[in-house]
Amino acid sequence: MKTLYFDCFSGISGDMVIGALLDAGADFNRLEKELKKLEIEEEYSIQQNKVVKNGITSTKFDVVLNNHSQKHEHSHAEEDDHKHLHSHEHTHTHTHSDEGDHEHTHAHTHSDKDDHQHTHHHHDHSHRSYQDIVVMIKNAGFTEQVETMALKIFKKIGEAEGHIHGLPLETVHFHEVGAVDSIIDIVGAAILMNDLEIKVVKSSSVAVGSGKIHIDHGVYPVPAPATLEILKGVPVQQSDLKAELATPTGAAIVAVLTEEFGTIPSMEIKSIGYGAGTKTFPNHPNVLRVIIGEE
Repeated sequence: MKTLYFDCFSGISGDMVIGALLDAGADFNRLEKELKKLEIEEEYSIQQNKVVKNGITSTKFDVVLNNHSQKHEHSHAEEDDHKHLHSHEHTHTHTHSDEGDHEHTHAHTHSDKDDHQHTHHHHDHSHRSYQDIVVMIKNAGFTEQVETMALKIFKKIGEAEGHIHGLPLETVHFHEVGAVDSIIDIVGAAILMNDLEIKVVKSSSVAVGSGKIHIDHGVYPVPAPATLEILKGVPVQQSDLKAELATPTGAAIVAVLTEEFGTIPSMEIKSIGYGAGTKTFPNHPNVLRVIIGEE
């Protein structure tokens, strides 16, 4: 039985998952082709690059937003792939003492639908509701396995964030950046897991990091509240690194897909992949390792 093992010694994020799966042999061209079924390709492009993290050659996956002048690296340890939900109707900027300013993505709740009719225009997705994203995934024509996997992961994030902020799932709206990153990371992970014909997913405990992150609402502990909510029932491991190692998207992927947590299972190893995070630590390779084999 084809088994995939997530080795989360440096945490997990959505882009690290995709990078690791590509590094382990998944098909980038197939990923790109399948993602076009979502019909939002005018909003982004994807790219992969080989990078070296503390001596380990790994694959860095990035989503580049076409309507933003800079590359949006929604990556692990920089907190950029937060999909925090807030009942505020504007964009926030989060400030981190060690990284400078990063524009973060947020979900929103709206009571006045008339003010947000633009959310349904094809070329102006300033906000996307959770329900819009569900419909998009269902209408894309993915295989049943890909559709089911993606919807479960998205629901996990939405429910956790809604719980933190006291919002029902139906009222959740993702800001444009967060929606695109979430969709690509989550649907992309499902596409690649299916491409690799993975039957069973197992995982180590998840390193979450330590310290605090500074946002405009104040100082929050690591792991962030939404990430911690998603990781209910998932074993986590202590880390002395003063950084956020597990992001909401990565946490949801491992929480939903993993059938068993523990050490590396007994299996014949077929392929190994390393997915790189953005940040580089002095004495610690910032990568997610996946091990694929036959049990």
